[in-house]
Amino acid sequence: MTRIESTFSFLGLNSFIIQSLNEMGYVKPSPIQETCIPLLLEGHDVLGMAQTGSGKTAAFSLPLLHNLNVKLKSPQILVLAPTRELAVQVAEAFSSFSKYMIGVNVLPLYGGQRYELQLRALRQGPQIVVGTPGRLLDHLKRGTLNLSNLHGLVLDEADEMLRMGFIEDVETIMSKIPKEHQTALFSATMPEVIRRISKRFMRNPKEIKIQSNITTRPNIKQSYWMVHGRKTDALIRFLEAEDFSATIIFVRTKSATLEVSEALERNGYNSAALNGDMNQALREQTLERLKNGRLDILIATDVAARGLDVDRISLVINYDIPMDSESYVHRIGRTGRAGRTGRALLFVENRERRLLRNIERTIKQPIPEVQLPNVALLSQRRLEKFAKKVQQELESHDLDQYVALLDKLYSSDDLDIKTLAAALLKMAQGERPLIIKPDLKKSSFYSTLSSKDNRNREENVRHNRSRRERRDYNKEIDLYRIEVGRNDGVEVRHIVGAIANEGNINSKNIGNVRLFSSYSTIELPKGLSKEVLHNISTTRILNKAINIKILKHNKTDDSTISNRSLTYKEKNNHRRFSEYRANKLKLSRNELKPSSSRRKNV
Repeated sequence: MTRIESTFSFLGLNSFIIQSLNEMGYVKPSPIQETCIPLLLEGHDVLGMAQTGSGKTAAFSLPLLHNLNVKLKSPQILVLAPTRELAVQVAEAFSSFSKYMIGVNVLPLYGGQRYELQLRALRQGPQIVVGTPGRLLDHLKRGTLNLSNLHGLVLDEADEMLRMGFIEDVETIMSKIPKEHQTALFSATMPEVIRRISKRFMRNPKEIKIQSNITTRPNIKQSYWMVHGRKTDALIRFLEAEDFSATIIFVRTKSATLEVSEALERNGYNSAALNGDMNQALREQTLERLKNGRLDILIATDVAARGLDVDRISLVINYDIPMDSESYVHRIGRTGRAGRTGRALLFVENRERRLLRNIERTIKQPIPEVQLPNVALLSQRRLEKFAKKVQQELESHDLDQYVALLDKLYSSDDLDIKTLAAALLKMAQGERPLIIKPDLKKSSFYSTLSSKDNRNREENVRHNRSRRERRDYNKEIDLYRIEVGRNDGVEVRHIVGAIANEGNINSKNIGNVRLFSSYSTIELPKGLSKEVLHNISTTRILNKAINIKILKHNKTDDSTISNRSLTYKEKNNHRRFSEYRANKLKLSRNELKPSSSRRKNV
């Protein structure tokens, strides 16, 4: 019997689960797994305080799987997660752990998925359902989710659900399930609302608090850069100055994965985004490309990167600093594997110095600061890489054919071979010039990295301006009102994040958001389906229902605004808003005219 079998069998798990753990490389239970698994196997309720990355998913999924009735084709285990990314991740974990348990069906349910697909999957009788509160509550109200046979409930990252305004939905769901069930609640912190829920819905829970003793491996060289200027430009410089086989770049949001990936692709780097919007097949395909060397750079969020284990990752870049120290440790732990030396770089903005100090206290060592790679270093790196390519060509076996072409290119009487080689060298340098102009300004990003960078910036400015222009001319938007405003403490990011998540709308397609005292207005793409609007209408922001209503269809004027929805004061606000936009559009059109035309008009 191997070490893993004796270790996990000692906790009382069945042989099918042990076989999966053995195959997945689980060597020994983490502290939270060692404590939780026996308690849950015995039927106790568990209230656990543990940080992300402590292994709590296995701590609750393994014992609940052990007690599962495989023959009963009905939901027996329900897991509530705050985000679709985490719901998918937990569902994947259940599927992996139950690989050798024949007949186990796991179903993730979250907003943005088509209802027909979810209804079809529910009719197949999944024993394990993992979902976000809003979509689960919607299925309960529709009567499409039957929890009469439920015996296990898990609230994962309860404090995050509180922060996102889902707690009322959580309490409603908990009030609708059978009283005789086992509950496991996990939270990084224990605010009073979470404590109240545990007292109301849990039966004498066993409390577990796992202290973090995480330290980084000594074979990971860490440093940070104090951000000044454009982060994407700095990222390109650091990548060009580093020797790496593969790198993972961590960002906070799904939209940032795409933005950074696009910036890298424009500068000639082979990269891909990894976020919660990707289906499982595409995710696996992307990771396989990273493993076999067809992909060098991955841009990911924390949740999307969970479970990622690729030995060839030699560099981890924290493009956005994580909010907690443990996340930082787990991020950089993806390099320096299998005895190799790893490198970790952290971008820190001035207002984030406190987070840097927290990280240093957690890892019990200072992180040294580095400077942005200068022109001399970049020039040296470019010459080295170019010389390496030239050497590879010198060792090729078909050079004779190209030597024969030289006589056609020049006459020895007119031009020496060195001058010709210089001309060819200038042509071959491509978009990254081998001769870089010296630094001009210390506070900005110095000299231009390549002529392509300037063109890209100009194109971006033109694109953003034309996108605004197209939106105003084509009016491919509808104006909506939502019942949350400044008095509720909301910010634009809260509204955009919630609607993009629940409506499965790309944040780039969301127009202006304006905050008023008791409500807000938002521009969304024209012709949203009833299903999408229903998903959005049930969304809560900071624990308040948004009750979205359309105010103005495209190709109409302000006279079509619903009198039922608006007071006189509110209609006046919208009139002023329309005048403001009309003036803004007029100015935008004038800006687009040639300067000579503007002078003539003056």
